[in-house]
Amino acid sequence: MSEIVVLHYFNGRGKMESVRWLLAAAGVQFEEVFLTKREEYEKLLKDGALMFQQVPLVEIDGMQLVQSKAILNYIAGKYNLYGQDLKERAMIDMYSEGIGDLMDLIIMYPFKPPENKPAHLNTIEQKAKDRFLPVFERGLANSQFLVGNQLSRADVHLLEVTLMLQELLPTILSTFPKIQAFQDKMKALPTISKFLQPGSARKPPPDEVYVKAVLSHLLFK
Repeated sequence: MSEIVVLHYFNGRGKMESVRWLLAAAGVQFEEVFLTKREEYEKLLKDGALMFQQVPLVEIDGMQLVQSKAILNYIAGKYNLYGQDLKERAMIDMYSEGIGDLMDLIIMYPFKPPENKPAHLNTIEQKAKDRFLPVFERGLANSQFLVGNQLSRADVHLLEVTLMLQELLPTILSTFPKIQAFQDKMKALPTISKFLQPGSARKPPPDEVYVKAVLSHLLFK
């Protein structure tokens, strides 16, 4: 029996949510250890588990993986979500990096002071419509996947980020029919459908409790 994957992070989305999505899409079971006290983080430091003194931390295959991109790359490679060859992998990386840039904007929204939130939301909307979503719409013009003829991490990340966008801007995909169709197809995949159901490991949008927990630890990356 394979070893259970263990995730160490706060009880919220942050940088770990994409890891949860990718593992779920691959049909991989995992356990979570939530950091609720400073002492728990300090124990990870003392044990040498955090190479750069930051979470997320993922225990997998006898390793203690840190740094979000390294974690996602490993999971994608292990579970056949990283293309057929180096050229496809390069394309997947480009899409994933772009998605990551958009996701970072969204992740930071709850941490903005109330007086700065309207301007930040406007920035998210404008950059999404002008810079990011048109790229993905073109990428899906002749295929149900962004790269090649099979599911990749880029597809999983795109579904995640577009759902996040719709939480803040419900009508933002109205002029992007290919992305809307893509969402429907992705949601129908059994592993993803399961992850979208109530009671799954998917985390809700950040609330004040989560924001305070992250800021109090000063670990957010």
